[in-house]
Amino acid sequence: MPRNIRLDAVLIQAVIAGALSFAHLHDLAEAAGQNGWKAWAYPISVDLLLVAAWRRMRTHADNRAAWVWFVIALAASLGANIATAGLLDLGHVPAWLRILVAGWPALAFLGGTLLAHAPTTPEPAAPDTAPLAAPDPAPAPDITVERAPEPAPELPPATTPSAPAVAAPAPAVTIPPALLDHARKVADTHHATTGDRIDSATLRARLNVPAPLADAITAQLA
Repeated sequence: MPRNIRLDAVLIQAVIAGALSFAHLHDLAEAAGQNGWKAWAYPISVDLLLVAAWRRMRTHADNRAAWVWFVIALAASLGANIATAGLLDLGHVPAWLRILVAGWPALAFLGGTLLAHAPTTPEPAAPDTAPLAAPDPAPAPDITVERAPEPAPELPPATTPSAPAVAAPAPAVTIPPALLDHARKVADTHHATTGDRIDSATLRARLNVPAPLADAITAQLA
């Protein structure tokens, strides 16, 4: 299905302005001594430099150089429009204008080359979406484990000291009757002499008998 071409006022105005500017540049170049196809090449060169500078300004951040060449190409186009408006005698073009027209191809070539090969602002690098490598596991820290002190061995429960055993009563000492009669006599003599009853130690010394026997005799004499 063919597309419907919509005529736009701005587009029509651009076509008319481009055609008139193209014709003025052709007439000026022909008046400056550029005959034949060369006169038609000049307006094409100026318009191409205008377009290149404009595109450079639109697509790059650093557009200072593009502005310079856009102004130069615009001055060439606007100068041709003014020069052919009757202010300049195209039959007697001054020498400086002939020089400008003749030097335009080299100037346009220089501008186009600089615009095409001017350094561009590097675009920000796209974020790296590659999966990040897992970091190497960190070495395990040296951990010193302090051992808990071993419990003290359980001691056997302290035994309560038992009460001292009651000494068994000493076996009864048999006192011979004769010894008992003799000990009574010694005791009576001691009492008569000293006035005190004889004790076990004195009786033991007098009779020369063991202490248990002397104790038993003293008990009998009491």
